[in-house]
Amino acid sequence: MPTDRLDKFISSQSGISRKESRIAIKQGKVTVNRMICTDPQTKVDPQTCKISLDNVLFNYKKNVYIMLNKPKGVLSASMDKNRETVVSLVNDEQYKNRNLFPVGRLDKDTTGFLIITDDGDFAHKVISPKSKIEKKYLVTVEGKIDVSTMRKFALGITLADGTACLPAKLNILNNSTDKSVAEVTIMEGKYHQIKRMFGMVDLPVVELSRLSIGRLKLDKTLREGEYREMEIFEIQTILHTRQ
Repeated sequence: MPTDRLDKFISSQSGISRKESRIAIKQGKVTVNRMICTDPQTKVDPQTCKISLDNVLFNYKKNVYIMLNKPKGVLSASMDKNRETVVSLVNDEQYKNRNLFPVGRLDKDTTGFLIITDDGDFAHKVISPKSKIEKKYLVTVEGKIDVSTMRKFALGITLADGTACLPAKLNILNNSTDKSVAEVTIMEGKYHQIKRMFGMVDLPVVELSRLSIGRLKLDKTLREGEYREMEIFEIQTILHTRQ
């Protein structure tokens, strides 16, 4: 039976510090299964125990999964001394002690669907090419995309440094000699991958935004910089994707 210290549980679920949790417990503000508990070291089973703070019952969450519409100019990192990060955008107190991190990375100037979580196993599954979870992007490039480019993407582009990319899907939405728009679907996330792929066919990327992960699309109601917690079925939609 999995157990946790009561003060650690209170801190992880409420966002207050461990010290503040211990003080609240000793002051009789915490109940376990409707009984006041004043010992911070008490072992509790988060899955079965009913725990409350100031008469508010906790809805236990082992992990959290947050859908973020990433804006431009923000780093896909947990922390940075000098620049704003995607994790710093998730500023609710309830997530304060969650050790959140982004699932994969979007370039600083890339926008769109990014997941923030504290679940390492989930993140690994989403990122790993072995999982075959597709990531779809909307890309705007300078110049016209021709049929030969589509074929090269379908076969798998080899980057300038010799790195071989897996086959990618390229769907042209709007094509012109000056600027073209397309959807690109990949199953991996190498450093600046899409920009480098288009660079190999002399088509500089102007705009790039992630639209979906697996079969789950970015919530259209989220404006850039906004986020919300994901539902269980949404997590399952990503992990149970079938190609």
